Amino acid sequence: MVRLINDKNVGLLADAAYFIFRLQEKFTRIAEYNNPNLSPCIYVMWHANQLLVHGIEDKANLNILISNSIDGEIVARTSEKWGFKVIRGSSGKKGAVESTMQMLRKLNNGESVAIMVDGPSGPLHKVKNGAIKLAQKTGVPIVTANWYSPQKTFRSLPSWDKMKIPIGYCEIINTYGKPIYIKEDATSEEIANVKEEIKNQLLTLEKEAPGIYREAQKNNIWKK
Repeated sequence: MVRLINDKNVGLLADAAYFIFRLQEKFTRIAEYNNPNLSPCIYVMWHANQLLVHGIEDKANLNILISNSIDGEIVARTSEKWGFKVIRGSSGKKGAVESTMQMLRKLNNGESVAIMVDGPSGPLHKVKNGAIKLAQKTGVPIVTANWYSPQKTFRSLPSWDKMKIPIGYCEIINTYGKPIYIKEDATSEEIANVKEEIKNQLLTLEKEAPGIYREAQKNNIWKK
C-alpha cells in the first residue's frame, strides 16, 4: 500500500500546511492569561494542545520538540517557516538522547522549550519523564499550558490525540499554571509527585478555562 505521506512529497505538504496556517492566522485571535513569562522555562501541554505555542509571545526564544517521524517532518518544516526553533526527537534510545542533549543546551543558553508530555504517540494524558529530567538537570521551572475556545470554529481533529485547531475566525485563550520546580537529587517518590502535579495542573487548566474565557469576553481582550 502506497503511503500518502512520503519522502517525495513531504516538502510540498509542508509548503501547503504553511500556506493554510498562514491564511488561518489572519482569523485567529489568541490571548494569554497568567503566563509567568519565565525565561528560560519548559512549557508542557497535552499533545492535543500542541498548536497553543503559536500564542506564546516570545516565539523567537522557543524551541519545539517534534518527533523524527515523516509526519513530524511536515510539522517541523512548517514550524521553522513560521519562525520557531525546532528540535527533533524520537522514542528510540539514540534519538531520545540526542534531542535531550539539544534541549539541555538550549535551556542552559537561556532559551525555552515546549514539550507535549503525553507524546509523541500516547497514551493520552499520561505524563512522561522527559520534561522532568530536563528540569532536574537545569533547575529550570516547568510551566503547564492549555488553550481553549467554546466557539464552533475551534475543532478537534479525528486523530488519537484529538488535536485542537481553529478553522475560521476564532478567539482563543492560552492559560498557564504555577511554575513547578524539582530538585536534581529528587527521590523516585518526589518525581512521581511532580508527574502527578503536572497532570493535575493540566486537567485543572482545562476545567477552569471556560470561566476564564467568559471573563475575557467581558473585558473584550481580543479587541485590545
